[in-house]
Amino acid sequence: MTDQSRLDGVFTALVTPFTATGGIDWPAFEALIERQIEAGIDGLVPVGTTGEAATLSTDEAEAVIARTVARAKGRAYILAGTGSNSTAKTLEATRRATDLGADGVLVVTPYYNKPSQPGLVAHFGAVADATPLDVVLYSVPGRTGIAIAPETAGRLSADHANIVAIKEAGGDAARVSDLRRAAPGLAVHCGDDGLALAFFALGAVGLTSVFSNFDPQICIALHHAWKRGDHDLALAIHDTLRPAAEAMFIENSPAPVKYAISTEGFAPIHVRLPLAEMSAASVETVNRILAEFRAKRPAFIADQGALRAARVSV
Repeated sequence: MTDQSRLDGVFTALVTPFTATGGIDWPAFEALIERQIEAGIDGLVPVGTTGEAATLSTDEAEAVIARTVARAKGRAYILAGTGSNSTAKTLEATRRATDLGADGVLVVTPYYNKPSQPGLVAHFGAVADATPLDVVLYSVPGRTGIAIAPETAGRLSADHANIVAIKEAGGDAARVSDLRRAAPGLAVHCGDDGLALAFFALGAVGLTSVFSNFDPQICIALHHAWKRGDHDLALAIHDTLRPAAEAMFIENSPAPVKYAISTEGFAPIHVRLPLAEMSAASVETVNRILAEFRAKRPAFIADQGALRAARVSV
């Protein structure tokens, strides 16, 4: 089997910081990337769902990918979101991400038009044929209305050598077993922070995280503890992490995680319409949960230097 270790670990589904007037806040974006790199993140995912890709213009999406490549190429794996509900647009975005220097592309199932499984085979196959990069399938039926059947994933993996992984974000850890059986050539990434430990236990190799925008270290620590075989520690980290991670979806993502990041001074809270900033009641709830998380977190994370040392030893 082809070595896919480059896909192991924690990837951050980057938010796109916006200014109060709606433009992209580039200093905040670059500071966010540097914070991720300093923490030892394995991968960065610009222009995904958490990056509010649906509200970015083509020029903005390309600029976000280009900035990520410029800041992080060779320091983290760069997985650019290029999917849409138009195959033609997806192909063009994929070709541009290839030219811009991404390491791989994350391609969501077409939304709204809800294609059949044969339609998905044709769609993802066309993307794979359009680039030499790694192609990561993205199944998130709660947002798109259609899931990638395990058998479809298996066919795509068998027919296209560069379809190498799937981000599974359907909220069902049992899917990992189904995917490993039907598509043994695909690496599986968890798309839900709260299910990461369950996914790892069932054979997933990584986590594409929303929460790591706020706290990359704790997410990395969870993955490292599992890989080292320190399952008691992994469970303790999971128990601490899960309430805070779930709070990032108290309202439509990424509004809650943008609020959380803003409390650390790394990026503004602004989202683009049709999303709205969190209500006062949700802010109160998130503040309470984050306070509880911060109180427990030091038991697992000593300092960044220790975490980087642990990363080398894994």
